[in-house]
Order: sequence, then C-alpha cells, then structure tokens
Amino acid sequence: MVTGAARRVGRAIALDLARHGCDVAIHYRRARSEAEELAARITRTGRNAVTIAGDLSDPAIWPIVVRQAVDALGRLDILVNNASAFLADQPDTIDEFDPKLWETMLRVNLVAPVGLSHHAREHLQARGSGRIVNLCDVSADKPWPDHLAYCASKAGLAAITKGLARALAPDICVYGVAPGIAAFPERFSEGSRHKLTRRVPLGREGTPEEVATLARVLLESGDYITGEIVRIDGGRSLV
Repeated sequence: MVTGAARRVGRAIALDLARHGCDVAIHYRRARSEAEELAARITRTGRNAVTIAGDLSDPAIWPIVVRQAVDALGRLDILVNNASAFLADQPDTIDEFDPKLWETMLRVNLVAPVGLSHHAREHLQARGSGRIVNLCDVSADKPWPDHLAYCASKAGLAAITKGLARALAPDICVYGVAPGIAAFPERFSEGSRHKLTRRVPLGREGTPEEVATLARVLLESGDYITGEIVRIDGGRSLV
C-alpha cells in the first residue's frame, strides 16, 4: 500500500512497484480521478490495483485503510508512508504561529504513519519479511524557517523510522527515504525553482522516478538494512 499515491512521488512509487511485480493499494485523499487512472494503468500491466480513499488527519481512518487494502489484495507485505501535508503558499513561521496548522501537519506527516504502521503490523509480520518505507525529507536536518511545522514533522518521522526499526525487528524492516527537490509544488515560480536548483551540487532537480527507484532498491535488497534514512538530494545536504 502506498499512501498519497495518486500524484507526484507516490504515483511514481506505485507504478515502479507494480512494474516489478507488486499488486498495489493506491491510497488518496481527494484525487479520485488520478487514483482511478493510475489503478487502470497498473491493471493493464497485469498487476492488481485498488483505490482507497481516506483523510489521514482522522485517526479513525487508519485501521479502515489498512483493512481495505488487505481485503482487496489478500495480504500486505509493504507499507509506503508517502502521504504528506505541505503548504507552499501559507505562512508557517514563528511570526505566523498557528496551533491548528501545527496539529494538522503533525497528525498527517508524523502520527498517521505511526498509526498505519500499528494497524498494518500484524499483516506485515505474517510472513516474517514485511517492509515499511517512510518518505522523510532532507529539511529534517536543515529546517526551513518558512516551514517550521513541516520540517518538525519530517524530523519526527526520521526519529520514528529509527524507533520503529528497533521495535519491529526482526520481522519488519523499516527504511527512510529523504528526497531533496524531487517534484516542485505546482505554484513555485520559475525564478524560485532556479534559485533552489542552483544550490544543488549535481546542478538539477531530482525526479519522482528516481525516488521511486531508491525506495524499490531498499525494498528488494535491504534484507540486512533497517532504520537507515537515505538521502536523495543531488548533494544539496553537503552544502
């Protein structure tokens, strides 16, 4: 199951996993048409795909989403916690502190992955080789002052990745993938994109497909890896 799979990085991960033999539960919040189109595309490849709607800011949804995925696919081997809240055009600074914004950001980006992992645990343990991938962010190490709640939530997710790795071993491996610039928010201007990209040592933005490939490599070959958070940022975190 891939959360937030209808668009961007989540979509790329779902497609990549399907191409490499996985049936996929496509979770989405509002992007129903995109999720259904993705499911149809995966089905045409010969794999099974199901769409599951749910607002992950509501804790009551977490067990429902997991149960629907298991009922539809028959089992659950992989959970990809990709769904994330990010407000590109809304102030998230110390001057514009909004407790409600913080609560929503932390609920979706941090607490929901833990809740989903909790409810998926028994299914992931069933065959002794379950996998959880958390989509972290390089901003956890270098927080942006304009997006404090988002960065705090991703720093928490990085910590949870390590904690879950210890708590769920040896039956479940837990990985973190921390992208830098993988897919700009749609509202970012060309000027803003250029300003950010020129700080990247490799001289370009990444792609959702590159993030998806990294996630799959960990899932395929990470039998002796757990609790690691792998950056994929073109070297930006080195600067």
